[in-house]
Formats: sequence, C-alpha cells, structure tokens
Amino acid sequence: MDHISDLPVAVIGAGPVGLAAAAHLLQRGLQPVVFERGEGPGSSLIEWGHVRVFSPWQYVLDKAALELLEQSGWTQPDPDALPTGAQIVERYLVPLSRLPNVARHIKYNASVQSITRLGLDKVASEGRDGTPFVIRYMVDGVERKLMARAVLDASGTWLQPNPIGIDGLPVPGERTERDRIRYGIPDVGGREIEDYADKNVLVIGSGHSAINVVLALLDVQKDRTNTTITWALRRNKIARLLGGGLNDQLPARGALGLAAKDAIESGRLKLLAPFSVETIEPEADALRVNAQVAGSLEVLEVDRIIVATGFRPDLEILSELRIDLDNAVESPRQLAPMIDPNLHSCGTVPPHGVDELSHSERDFYIVGSKSYGRAPTFLMATGYEQVRSVVAELAGDPVAARQVHLVLPETGVCNVTLPDDTDDAETGCCGGPAPVAADACCVADAAAKSEGKTGCGCGSSSQPKEMETVG
Repeated sequence: MDHISDLPVAVIGAGPVGLAAAAHLLQRGLQPVVFERGEGPGSSLIEWGHVRVFSPWQYVLDKAALELLEQSGWTQPDPDALPTGAQIVERYLVPLSRLPNVARHIKYNASVQSITRLGLDKVASEGRDGTPFVIRYMVDGVERKLMARAVLDASGTWLQPNPIGIDGLPVPGERTERDRIRYGIPDVGGREIEDYADKNVLVIGSGHSAINVVLALLDVQKDRTNTTITWALRRNKIARLLGGGLNDQLPARGALGLAAKDAIESGRLKLLAPFSVETIEPEADALRVNAQVAGSLEVLEVDRIIVATGFRPDLEILSELRIDLDNAVESPRQLAPMIDPNLHSCGTVPPHGVDELSHSERDFYIVGSKSYGRAPTFLMATGYEQVRSVVAELAGDPVAARQVHLVLPETGVCNVTLPDDTDDAETGCCGGPAPVAADACCVADAAAKSEGKTGCGCGSSSQPKEMETVG
C-alpha cells in the first residue's frame, strides 16, 4: 500500500461546495476524488433549477474555482445578477466540471454507501489516525472501494426533507399519501403546473422556501382563478420571515418578504398559525387534513400538500466514523452554538473553518449545507470558506487555515423571542428596523446600545451575516 499521504482526498458531492473543495485541493497540489450520485454536477440544484436564489453571482462563485475557469477563457456572469439553480449548474458547475484537470477527478453515478477506516470499526483505536479511509460506493449496481487520506462530506441535505409533524416525525397518513405530497420547492408554475392549478393547495412552512412556493402559486392563481392557497405556519412567529424587508442588504430576499406580506394583507391566501397536522386521510380525490390551528381542531380538504419545512442530514454513511455532532442541531459540536435556531439571531454567524468543523475522526470533515445539520440557514460562500480553511489544514498550512476570508451582507432578519402580546407581523425584526443612523440591526438593539449595553443579542452591523439559500 502507498503511504497514506500519497492517497487522494475524497469529496462527497459535486455541487458548488464539493467542486470548490476540488478546486482548492488542486490549487494546493493535492489530488481529489469527487463522488457524485447524479449523471452530472449539481444534481440537487437541478431539482430546484426553476428557483432564483437571493445571492448574486458574486457570492455564488468560489475564488479557487473562478481562477481555474478564467484560465480556460471562461466569461464570468454579471456579478450583481441573481441566477436560478439551473443557471448555476449550466453557467458555472458544468464548465468547471469539464475542465480537463477537474473532470478526471470526478466519478459520476457514484453513490457513496459508507465510509470507514481500513480494517477498523468505530471502536478500534490503535493506529486509527494513520489508517486510510475506505469509501464504499455503488456504480451501475456494483459496489466498489477507494482509499483516501482524508474525507470532505459535501453531500448536502436535499435528499432528506423534514416531515410534516412538529415532533420531527411523519404524521399518520403522510407516507401512504405521498403521491399528493411534495417536499421542497416544486415547480408549481412550470412543468408541474397542472398538479396545482385550479386546485386547493396547502403549503406548510415558514422559511424563504415556503415564501417562494406561495408566491409562485399566487402567480398561477392570476390566470387559473380557481386555485386556492392555504399557508400554514407550524409556529406563530413570522417576524424572522418578514421582518428584514428593506433592511435586508440582499434586495431580492427583502423584496420576497415584502411581497409575502402584501399577499397576506390582500386576502389572496389563507394564513393559519400556529398549525399542527394530526392526521392525513384520503377522501375521494382529495386529502382530509385534521389539524390543530391556534389550539382548535380544524379540518381542511385539499388536493395537494407542499411541505417546505427544511431538511436534515443523512448520517447513515458515517455510522463507522467517530463524529462529534451536537445532539440537537446535528452539526459539528463546535459550530452548533453559532447556528442553533434556538440561539441564533439576526442571521449572524461568525466566520468559521477547520477548528469548528473538526471531529474526533482525524482528517474527516462535514462541509457545506450538511455541516449546518438541521439549522435552516446556509450560504454557498460560507461553504467555500469552510473548504478553503479545511484544505489549507490538509496541505500543512495551519496559519492560512485559521485566517478569515469571508465578508457577508447584513440580513436585517432576527430570530428572538418577543413578548406574548407582540404582533410579529407588525413589529418585524426585534421591534422593527433600527433608525438609519444607528449602528444596530433593529429597534431593540438600538435601545439596548443607547443604555450602554453591548446590544440585545440580535447581532451588530459590524458582523458578517449569514444568508439562507433555497433548498
């Protein structure tokens, strides 16, 4: 067997973060092997390719990948334009993946089944750190193996949507009626329009993915006037959803929240909150949804349900590795306090890298959206900074690994507990946007600082801000 340092670095997933990892590895003179379950790069992005992201191209392109592309004569898109998921794949990931020095390192239709150490199970400790990883993967129904010196799991969470139940489990009837239930962001105004036009549609979720779906359905409703929309929020907190508004330095996302607020006020949809489904039952050609709405039992008859309640990581392939995850968020333990939705506010996430992403399993890292576990917000640029830091560490450059190369715009969106008698929809973010001249993210933050405090916990404008991507 070759010395472990001569082995490649395995990267799971050929999405934006996985291919960025490959670019950084090549830039550092290390050999990547990228495993991609699809026939081409960005297979998960293609599934929501109709959705326009909030982040302009300047935040979608990784620096190392950009350098490789520019050397080939590739033309960069307008940095201020907002791409769709499909455009990210077509104009960025496909050209990057076809560069000869990148293409030869990617294995397509390669589904990773498990990762372990050569000849060692999870319990065995002797010589563990110096033992190669073994990646077991399937290609054309045949199981194969590859040894690696390190592993970066950038497989994402798209294939693991959260179920309807507020307890984290599918509700009775959810599995049996899956033919009329969709997860994530279906193309309701495009290739799937006939499934939703002139139908009674229930959308469950309170994040930006849910807003995207609701607004797309409202567009359908303009021409197909029999389309009815019920928007259900599992918790009665929409300040974080709508509060950013014009205070959001990502204009597209601020506009999205304002458009959703206008739709609610116009009465073109029915808003239910707090909403908790108890059972789903078939009824002729429809679904009978029995739910608790604001403490009372309500029965809805709908034709379709769209579940936009977020995603969670698939940890099965990591069962023989010693990984240190927060028991609630399911992100790396050191990262969890920064992104825990119970604590996290105003979208503020400090830049982080190899130290926060390390596990007991040496040279194994979870990066990209999967590193956020069940936390709801993630930005591609955050993943690029993660892999830059991790690859620098693997290349023996600990100083560069711990430098900060990331600055993000402010969101103006908070997640804090407001008084029980406060109307979230009207007060917005922590009492509403701060005065323009104030160095604060909201009214509560400005008030706290005026009293000599460091702030209200909503963050400060001097800190980088995290952005939520779609899916």
